[in-house]
Amino acid sequence: MKGTAYGVGVGPGDPELMSLKAVRLIRENEVIAVPGKTAAGSVAYQIAVQAVPELAKKELVPVEMPMTKDLKRWKAEHEKGAKQLKRYLDQGKNVVYLTLGDPTIYCSFSYLQHILEEEGYPVELVSGITSFCAAAARLKTSLAEWDEALHILPAAYKTKDTLCGQGNYVLMKSGSHLKEIKETLRQSGRQVSAVVNCGMENEKVYHALEEIPDDMGYFSLLIAKGPLKEE
Repeated sequence: MKGTAYGVGVGPGDPELMSLKAVRLIRENEVIAVPGKTAAGSVAYQIAVQAVPELAKKELVPVEMPMTKDLKRWKAEHEKGAKQLKRYLDQGKNVVYLTLGDPTIYCSFSYLQHILEEEGYPVELVSGITSFCAAAARLKTSLAEWDEALHILPAAYKTKDTLCGQGNYVLMKSGSHLKEIKETLRQSGRQVSAVVNCGMENEKVYHALEEIPDDMGYFSLLIAKGPLKEE
């Protein structure tokens, strides 16, 4: 009988935001997979171990998921990662894969999930608090009210047409294109705020576009609200 692969969200950074279910699954299972070259270097692990100290004594499986636009390498790395998990699943062991935020939002586990499900392995997802919800709470702002639309975009891949519609925007993964994105935001006339490393010790909060530096790092998130500037 095959084990089950769990994609478990650990939230954005504050271990107190982890769900009771996430904590329970970590405690009940011995094989814990984390994205990264090493378990200790994984941000998801660093968050979870604060809430579940016994995690450090589990069988930890680092799964390297490099960021690349090379489609051939991209697929090969996902196949390699899925193979790592299948080694345990075939023994009837469950594997708990820890991921930042929620496993349904731009999550590396999604690619492993597709491969595993196609091959008949049982998979379950455990929701976690998303980075943009945590960031909005930190900024004490709503993401959408009444009939407002909410757009969630990976800004690194959507720059030219980022703010072409009505409603509020969450711009994720914006670090490497931040200077260009800031100019687009400036022209849009929207109210912009940002949070970097939300819930972590080195968290930084910016309440205006003028405050935001051109380089904020990978774990940066921008929220743009308000109507487009009238011509």
